[in-house]
Amino acid sequence: MTANQNVTQMTSIDLARLGMNFVAYVRPILIEDELRFAICAADGTQMGHAPNRETAFAAIRQHELEPLSVH
Repeated sequence: MTANQNVTQMTSIDLARLGMNFVAYVRPILIEDELRFAICAADGTQMGHAPNRETAFAAIRQHELEPLSVH
């Protein structure tokens, strides 16, 4: 995407790439019937998981990314 390209013309791939170096998101998942929190890159790739939301957010911040929640 170029600087002159209209934001409304962004594809879902463009949008995912936009945040790759800045954000990671957290979403609840089940692992062996236990609630965990997945840590995912902006493109949806799962990078890890944590036992609770607070730990997931702390791990993301330690890697100098901005944590976001997905409901």
